[in-house]
Amino acid sequence: MSENKKLLEKLKEYEQEHSDLDQILIQLQEKHTVDFLQIQRLKKRKLVLKDRIAHIKNDLEPDNIA
Repeated sequence: MSENKKLLEKLKEYEQEHSDLDQILIQLQEKHTVDFLQIQRLKKRKLVLKDRIAHIKNDLEPDNIA
């Protein structure tokens, strides 16, 4: 399997998880009896995923400033 294909699969996986976390956070915030520590952990996981997504996109499409 090519490196780009592996990166694209990881990218898709991370984007799906990021989207799923969005939905979970929305549902938790709608229930007014939420665990703030749990929300904080989920938001931190979203930030980690966002960084990984950005890193993969950069690897797939590096800036050419030559």
